[in-house]
Amino acid sequence: MKRDSRLSATLHALLHMADHTAPVTSEVLAKCMSTNPAVVRRTMAGLREAGLVTSEKGHGGGWRLARDLTAVTLADIYRALGTPEIFAIGNKTEDPVCLVERAVNHALGDALAEAETRLLQRLGEVTLASLADELRRHRSSVHQHGGPDHAS
Repeated sequence: MKRDSRLSATLHALLHMADHTAPVTSEVLAKCMSTNPAVVRRTMAGLREAGLVTSEKGHGGGWRLARDLTAVTLADIYRALGTPEIFAIGNKTEDPVCLVERAVNHALGDALAEAETRLLQRLGEVTLASLADELRRHRSSVHQHGGPDHAS
């Protein structure tokens, strides 16, 4: 089953954008997201509607972060992406006749709802600023130990 990696790819792109003072083009972001510029524009349009990024047209244009990194949580970005499905598992039938399947659905439903609530709570606790700080620590450590610093 294919995983939905939009949140991860978008976070990657936003952290690259945080490293730039000038707007970043869809073409540049497409490279770091391993996709094409049309997908970037569609993704960024949703983030723009949520007030997370702005766009500038024309020569020298591109995408910029619209808010301070401390004011943007992973939950904000998740919602701006349209709240993709968190889990690939689910009930075989939503309204079963079989009593055994009803019991299974109830148990799975409770467990999945609890896990989703906790995950969304955690996403709300993590800011882009905390990810950028962690990135800086890793870069510092890599440079001190002579390892490669991958730009994308």
